[in-house]
Amino acid sequence: MFTGSLVALVTPFDGHNRVDYASLKRLIEFHVAAGSNGLVIAGTTGESATLQRDEHVELIARAVELAAGRLPIIAGTGSNSTAQTIDLSQAVADTGIAAYLVVVPYYNKPTQEGLYRHFSAIANAVDKPLMMYNVPGRTVADMLPDTVARLAAHDNIFGIKEATGDIDRLRAIQELVSEDFRLYSGDDFTVLPFIRQGGNGVVTVSGNVVPGKMARLCELALAGDFDAAAAIDQTLQPLNEALFAESNPIPVKWAVSRMGLMQPHIRLPLTPYSVRFHDKMLSAMRTAGVELKEMQ
Repeated sequence: MFTGSLVALVTPFDGHNRVDYASLKRLIEFHVAAGSNGLVIAGTTGESATLQRDEHVELIARAVELAAGRLPIIAGTGSNSTAQTIDLSQAVADTGIAAYLVVVPYYNKPTQEGLYRHFSAIANAVDKPLMMYNVPGRTVADMLPDTVARLAAHDNIFGIKEATGDIDRLRAIQELVSEDFRLYSGDDFTVLPFIRQGGNGVVTVSGNVVPGKMARLCELALAGDFDAAAAIDQTLQPLNEALFAESNPIPVKWAVSRMGLMQPHIRLPLTPYSVRFHDKMLSAMRTAGVELKEMQ
């Protein structure tokens, strides 16, 4: 199953707020060339919450087509409705995706039993493997290690993106699951200690901007060369900080636009990246070795 740097890809929009497929092609080619280990399409960073169902399905299908088997596509299909998540997951099942990424239901505040039943129902309804996604900072509900362990026993659930940023949480999960259950960081700040503790990789926002460096960091860390990985990580920490100065994906879309890969358009209720953060971002990108271009 997947290891290394799985990039939570931004969704490019044009000036009319439509998905910009020319830019999507450019982004996918960029990640193929840079060595990213996979792409998550229509996740949080891909503004899944503002995608209409038809364009959500088309976006995933087109991404698979553009990737053309050169790297796996993981489809973000989670929502706060079990039935809607199943419907969307089944709608993209035959597009050629490698797996699903399904977030803990937001807003509803389900119990741990509700989370167990939610993920179980989805895993039972689909044929592709499923990665769970725990991000209590966005969903309020926090899937606890005991619940993760219950779900890890399901044949169709292969891993979790754990975005608490808490290495102790990772350790608690590891104590309860088998060694073949896959563990992915959802926090770019702590990807190195996460892998050092036994994690299998990261679902990354920063990888949109520095795909080669993030993939190399993961490769080195997974090989046990933590000193070399730490040297890369040090150059990326200012970027990690800048990318979360405002709600994701506001900063990362602006950063990728400064690389000449897409326009910075974002959908409401998110708003353009605040000017007061621009200089900090540009400095962080230079520190990370990113080539800047004129904005489109």
